[in-house]
Amino acid sequence: MAHVGQDIELISLTKRYGQTLAVDAINHHFRANSYACLLGPSGCGKSSTLRMMAGHESVTDGSILLGGSDISHLPPAKRGTAMMFQNYALFPHLSVLDNVAFSLKMRGEDAALRRKKAAEMLELVDLTALADRFPDQLSGGQQQRVALARALITRPQVLLLDEPLSALDPFLRVRMRTELKKLQRELGISFIHVTHGQDEALALADEIIVMNNAGIEQSGPARDVFNAPKTAFVAQFIGGHNVIALPEGPVSIRADALRLTSADAGGLNGNITSVEYQGTHVSVLLRIAGDQEITATVRDVDFFQHPHAPGDQVGLQWDQNDLHHLTA
Repeated sequence: MAHVGQDIELISLTKRYGQTLAVDAINHHFRANSYACLLGPSGCGKSSTLRMMAGHESVTDGSILLGGSDISHLPPAKRGTAMMFQNYALFPHLSVLDNVAFSLKMRGEDAALRRKKAAEMLELVDLTALADRFPDQLSGGQQQRVALARALITRPQVLLLDEPLSALDPFLRVRMRTELKKLQRELGISFIHVTHGQDEALALADEIIVMNNAGIEQSGPARDVFNAPKTAFVAQFIGGHNVIALPEGPVSIRADALRLTSADAGGLNGNITSVEYQGTHVSVLLRIAGDQEITATVRDVDFFQHPHAPGDQVGLQWDQNDLHHLTA
């Protein structure tokens, strides 16, 4: 059932609500058949961007191109995109099968054909056995899979997902991440997924687009963005990094790249303010000169060979290759 998807491109895409600038002339090229995550804090513009791509928000300025065609002002059903909403928005009075077939009914497709297509979609998301149930008879994960099947039945080129995992418990969230990634590969279309969860973005995305203050702060392959953040905001938001003010300017360094040594052994000195055991590693919070806080994550085996307690003074060392100079 896989087919070739198409690139989607944002050109100076802008959204204003009255005097408020929600999305500020952003440019981005999403590759066909990829899984991209728009990542950022609440209010950064990521959901407004997604809703403009879906046609659920008007474009104030700029363009959205799908496969080279301008879809900026087309109605949602004519765009070649489909959107899966955060709250799933299932019809309570319709069966699972009829929920999935609903958009085909609105298009006037023959009843037998639309039921056949809906049954194929339910097979894809592993819900064939629940076709006759109603939404209130389903678990959260099952409801989500119905919403996915309903969005995919129109055979979109791009599936847009607005925080699709936020309503699920942590265990189910991890399971659904695996299912989403598998589905995207099987279908061969682009998924563009809005989230404020760093671990979710890292687990799913071929490409991460970090948004802040209505603009794109950094984008690139997930591993590149994590390993080489360009700004202090990205380093801190993506997690696992420290931002340190050194004489040559601000730098970032991963918490797991720091080594604890004896004080005055070269490098920085710091006072330990807290120690948290986290299973595979120990998280050590330190305060260094200039009242800066730094976190070092130390493998549990290494930490307990030379344990430390709050109040201890220690040294901090790292390899120069692990430092990343930040632009801001």
